[in-house]
Amino acid sequence: MTRLDHAEAVFATVRPRLFGIAYRMSGSVADAEDLVQEVWVRWQTADHAAVVNPEAYLATAVTRLAINESQTARARRETYVGPWLPEPVDTSADPQLGAERGAVLELAVLMLLEKLTPTERAAYVLREAFDYPYQQIAEIVRTTEVAARQLVSRARKRLAGERRAPVDATEQRRLLAAFVAAAQAGDLAALERLFSDDVVSYSDSDGKARAARIPLVGAHTLAKVFTAWAPEFWSGAATTFVEANGLAAVALRRGGDTYALVTVTASERGIDQVMWLVNPDKIAAFRAV
Repeated sequence: MTRLDHAEAVFATVRPRLFGIAYRMSGSVADAEDLVQEVWVRWQTADHAAVVNPEAYLATAVTRLAINESQTARARRETYVGPWLPEPVDTSADPQLGAERGAVLELAVLMLLEKLTPTERAAYVLREAFDYPYQQIAEIVRTTEVAARQLVSRARKRLAGERRAPVDATEQRRLLAAFVAAAQAGDLAALERLFSDDVVSYSDSDGKARAARIPLVGAHTLAKVFTAWAPEFWSGAATTFVEANGLAAVALRRGGDTYALVTVTASERGIDQVMWLVNPDKIAAFRAV
């Protein structure tokens, strides 16, 4: 085996972990792929004989690149038309992505991670999704072990303070099915019953499809809007349950093409969030469902 063949074999083994870190850091499949590719380019020219632990070396490289890229990504999102949602991934097609701790993969959690500093996000992802020891997290993000613990603790508190305890996956799917049925029927009363009082709806379009350009808030407001949308939005739609980021979602197809992906998050109070992904660039992974 040549030096390059060996380097490639080592990288192939670690690649799923690298993509998992990069995706959770960026919320974008394309950005995650770019980060992994950059690490591969660097790995080819690295002094492999000096690398004691290739997995640690590569994980460090992709995390630091992701931290640096965060500022550029946030600047790009300032020009995004309407709400920005993370790009969903089909975890039924790529179960390894969700094989670690899936809770750090849910769209709602990735949205909350956007509120953390890049270093807090990195520490939280490494600890909560991949169970890295604090000493290694400290080395990766260039801080002390005590500071690494503080980063993770602050991130946990921030997320816990902004999110109610979610229902389990079975109940989430049941509520999603009930929501789709009520929305298709334009049943205002049924929609209101499903929603928590402060439910929020986010529509990610980047101006490439007709959608609300601000978050919509409140059970009665959403029920009225969704009822008004029903005839046009759901007309002729074939609905298929899919798995997006470890939870149930519904792909909407018309004329053989997927034009929307819809999912919800819920607590004991009912549906807390409705997420509509109608930007065609964001739902490419679900086009052939």
